[in-house]
Amino acid sequence: MSAVTDAARIAAPGNPLVQSIRDSLIVARRNLIRMARIPEVIIFGLVQPIMFVVLFSYVFGGSMNIGGTTDPQVYREFLMAGIFAQTVTFATAGAGAGIAEDMHKGLIDRFRSLPMARGAVLTGRTLADLVQTALTLLVLAVVALLVGWRTHTGAGEVLAAFGLLLLSGYAFTWIGAVIGLSVRTPEAATSGGLVWLFPVTFVSNAFVDTGQMTPWLRHIAEWNPFSATVQACRELFGNPGVSPSDAWPMQHPVGASLIWSVLIILVFRTLAVRKYRSAGS
Repeated sequence: MSAVTDAARIAAPGNPLVQSIRDSLIVARRNLIRMARIPEVIIFGLVQPIMFVVLFSYVFGGSMNIGGTTDPQVYREFLMAGIFAQTVTFATAGAGAGIAEDMHKGLIDRFRSLPMARGAVLTGRTLADLVQTALTLLVLAVVALLVGWRTHTGAGEVLAAFGLLLLSGYAFTWIGAVIGLSVRTPEAATSGGLVWLFPVTFVSNAFVDTGQMTPWLRHIAEWNPFSATVQACRELFGNPGVSPSDAWPMQHPVGASLIWSVLIILVFRTLAVRKYRSAGS
């Protein structure tokens, strides 16, 4: 579809909510077409999580004490929820770099000159990233099954776990959008996105039992939004979890994950839209 046709559709009058949804979907389609034309981006996005699965499963599998055992199979089932959550969270860096690149090339300014819903450009971009993340999760789940990961609950619980993962990933993508709108180059957005992602994902219950941490570090890890999603997925998958904790997010991980994700979306989407309006002005 040509840019002229897209612009005409964007400009069509109608209900503001319907127009906002339509505009967001048009932008999402544009980004998905762009991703499909650069397959190496998708391929490299798949390689990293697969490497994490293989390395953590076989390098650390026999040395981690989970539930009183160092059985590698137990650790693989404990590990996978953390790998899934890390994968969707790391998509934040790509989202920020993509938005920064559009800013750098002046594409955002061209979008802002069109009579389209405010925030549709950012929403469309994050939706496209969500589709790519879902594809990555699908491939990663197949790899996890090959290395011995298994679920022990019904299909409904498993699908709910992946739904939580996608919601959490979508929430963190809005943090990437704020970073992408705040820097001058895609390289800076990538670096800025990774700097905070490593402590968030590693100071958590993703790869180790928080019960083995020092008290102050365990407290931080247990209230980490990332940890809530990981623990929720373990419960929904029926996989081994961390040691019992008095922290509310660890006692109610599904609810905590939902609350954290919604709060992050509300806060950072608001910030991103404000930055989008003022960018380049």
